[in-house]
Amino acid sequence: MSQIATEDSPIGAIDYALSAMDRCDSCGAQAYIRVTLNSGDLLFCAHHGNQFKEKLFPTALNWHDESARLVQESRV
Repeated sequence: MSQIATEDSPIGAIDYALSAMDRCDSCGAQAYIRVTLNSGDLLFCAHHGNQFKEKLFPTALNWHDESARLVQESRV
């Protein structure tokens, strides 16, 4: 049974987090978004995640977005 992505999961509600080792599949920048599709996972920086969200979100099994960390990290 496949489920369709709904709202973005809060970081604390998942058992993994993206790290600096995870890189955007489009440009190589640090990935803050992981999209799980039937065919596998895609990693995106915040820019490319937002760019492709309208197209990918309806068919995504999971949309994990940690881009709020960008605001948190800039305040530290």
